[in-house]
Amino acid sequence: MGESSEFKGWEELIPDALGLIFRNLSLQDRLTVVPRVCKSWCRAVSGPYSWQEIDIEEWSKQCEPDKLERMLHLLFSWSGRAFHRLCVSGLPNDSLFSLIADHAGSLKTLELPRSQITDSMVEQVAPRLAGITFLDVSYCTKMGPRALEAFGRSCRSLVGLRRRMYPLAVADKESQDEEAHAIASTMPKLRHLETAYLLLSTAGVVKILSNCRELELLDVRGCWEVKLDEKVVTERYGRVKVLGPDVVDHCYERNLWEECSDSESVYSWETMDEGDFVLDGGSDEEDGIWDDGDGLENLELRFYGGGPHADAFAGFHWPPSP
Repeated sequence: MGESSEFKGWEELIPDALGLIFRNLSLQDRLTVVPRVCKSWCRAVSGPYSWQEIDIEEWSKQCEPDKLERMLHLLFSWSGRAFHRLCVSGLPNDSLFSLIADHAGSLKTLELPRSQITDSMVEQVAPRLAGITFLDVSYCTKMGPRALEAFGRSCRSLVGLRRRMYPLAVADKESQDEEAHAIASTMPKLRHLETAYLLLSTAGVVKILSNCRELELLDVRGCWEVKLDEKVVTERYGRVKVLGPDVVDHCYERNLWEECSDSESVYSWETMDEGDFVLDGGSDEEDGIWDDGDGLENLELRFYGGGPHADAFAGFHWPPSP
């Protein structure tokens, strides 16, 4: 073969192409392994093409609030406001929710389960989230019908909503039909709705079915007061698939949106070994994302495998700045 037909090395790929490749790697690989390979990979992984989808849900479940804020600042700066999916669990306050809204110019999918966001803050920032098409505010106990109405009025293209609750979290409430009315009156384009374990009545669910005429899937598992006749639902409301109210497989945590969304699945790290990571201090010759002076050298990364190697993942740290 002639010289013109020789294969080029990875180091010769343009940063944008490398970034598109790196986005298929796991979160910890992009943050702790790729940046230490070489300067060109370090630059590529800190560019927007690697962070069009930001999924830090598993990591955020275990981190402290200040580390979560610093991680979001870091990833938002790398993404250049071009990310279209964000999945993070347990926002501890309204200020981080406002920070997300400030960088949501291209955002389409927003998943914020178990977050401490309030009605008043949602009413303030929802207009900045107008492009959202799928929203997950499950287990967010500080928000209610006011927040759902604000989302519905601002996010006019919303086609998917996940609003599950833990049974014990709603045990002291008499009814959550106001949330059903907020959904029915402001989200007419919904195709996928999950309301597992909300305290809804049959009348509240019928209002949703009557107003959301494009609905394809309705999850009311655990909504014990809802009594729907499947035949009547099919005759009156088209091809809506209704799940519940019985919970037959105890899998209400499963992501039912996967069949209606292009979103990638959550990363799995159970098969990784401790030796797969090189996280000690960097050499004097390395530069890149650790040279930006962002004050991130003390940010602690913790990954939990959840399997037999769980102890091996107990704590990983940012390398110190060279």
